[in-house]
Amino acid sequence: MDLTGKTALITGASRGIGAAAAKAFAEAGANVALVARSRDAIAELAGEIGPKAVAIPCEISRYWEVEQAVENCHTAFGSLDIVINNAGVIEPIAPLAEADPESWGALIDINVKGVFHGMRAALPGMLASGGGTILTIGSGAAQRPLEGWSAYCTSKAAALMITRATDEEYRARGVRSISLSPGTVATEMQRTIKASGVNAVSQLDWSDHIPPEWVAKTLLWMCGPEADGFLGGEVSLRDEEIRRKVGLI
Repeated sequence: MDLTGKTALITGASRGIGAAAAKAFAEAGANVALVARSRDAIAELAGEIGPKAVAIPCEISRYWEVEQAVENCHTAFGSLDIVINNAGVIEPIAPLAEADPESWGALIDINVKGVFHGMRAALPGMLASGGGTILTIGSGAAQRPLEGWSAYCTSKAAALMITRATDEEYRARGVRSISLSPGTVATEMQRTIKASGVNAVSQLDWSDHIPPEWVAKTLLWMCGPEADGFLGGEVSLRDEEIRRKVGLI
């Protein structure tokens, strides 16, 4: 995938899937805007990537900050062609009757409002330039409830619906909106899940999780026309055929 001349904005870019995607997209020729709360981490990663990267500290639960991040991206690179809604949290992990309401709401602010904010801020510029690609990290948790994960499952179901709504409204105007369900990935989130001891996911061995680089490579593939059959839907990285198409197996 040659993305020379394109610009990608990646949320949650300080580590895990976001950091891996930033490196992969830069290697494919794209300019990358690294968006995260962790100012030092994204600054270090931007320095590692070089002039193709810019670090933009941002709290994605606040729309005005995301709007400013998109504006900063346009200022730095002159365009915004790809948005990767990756930022997300798993906690609170707790039975519904015991979950802290503020923590439950804070997860929704990041996992749902954060996705909306990224899309809402980027869409006007994309529409003005004839289109773009919006990729959102989804989860199998969007399809079924898991013990202790009421907030997370709800948020991923909502994020998938926002992906579908964006496709419904803007596909005809050149916007490609797709969700990616990667399965379990070897990131810090899995360490949190493991430590909780709640539901079957916490019992998985570390070797059961795929590396974040696999997800990054799949996101690159999703920027191309071969993924057009999934517009408004979700790519599952558990699918062997998808792994084969991406070149992972």
